[in-house]
This record gives sequence, C-alpha cells and structure tokens, in this order.
Amino acid sequence: LQLVESGGGLVQPGGSLRLSCAVSGYTLDYYCIGWFRQAPGKEREGVSCISGSDGDTYYADSVKGRFTISRDSAKPTVYLQMNSLKSEDTGVYYCGAAPKERAQPMCINIWSDYWGQGTQVTVSS
Repeated sequence: LQLVESGGGLVQPGGSLRLSCAVSGYTLDYYCIGWFRQAPGKEREGVSCISGSDGDTYYADSVKGRFTISRDSAKPTVYLQMNSLKSEDTGVYYCGAAPKERAQPMCINIWSDYWGQGTQVTVSS
C-alpha cells in the first residue's frame, strides 16, 4: 500500500487548504486512514481519522469545527479540508493507514502501518 500526500503550502491565518492522500494498492474499505501532523520540536499528533468499514470519523479537539475529513472510494483518496487556519496548525502533515482499525484509537495512539512522505503546511502572515 502506498500513500501520497499533496495540497500543502503557505496560507495566511484564516485561510483554507485542502490536503489529499492518494491511496494505492488496496481498497479504502479495509483501511482506516488518518491525518497526522508534526510541528518543529514537537511530537507527531493525530489530527483526524476516518474508519474504513463505516466512515466513522475522529477529530482532535484543536481542529473540531474547522477541519473536515472525507473520502472518495472510487479514486481512492482521502481529503482533509482545513478552514480558519491558525499559526499553530503549521507543520508537516502525514497520511497514515492502518488495517481494520477504528478512527479514534488510530488518531489518539498514532497507530499506522504505512506513512506517506508528508506535505508542509505553513500558516503565516
């Protein structure tokens, strides 16, 4: 299974970005896909995850109401729509995949069998 992220960039505070995670090698129904981020000098944290079996979602408290995770099984790609971006959202965003996992434990425990290469998101004026 391979994961390829795209969509990062530089955006002003209050702006929006949409990240994409293209999945190849297996069906989304089998894998829980998550977005994680790592800021300089900080540990990696789970941002949002979506379960493969039923599309159940989880969001970290810091992004609730601002970020939306979704998936397109036909492509297959998982998206992270990020609105009302803040400077503290800056970091490298990684896509991860874990087979038959649930969204909340995957995000909270940073469980992932596969990782993408990451995409940089910088929120700055």
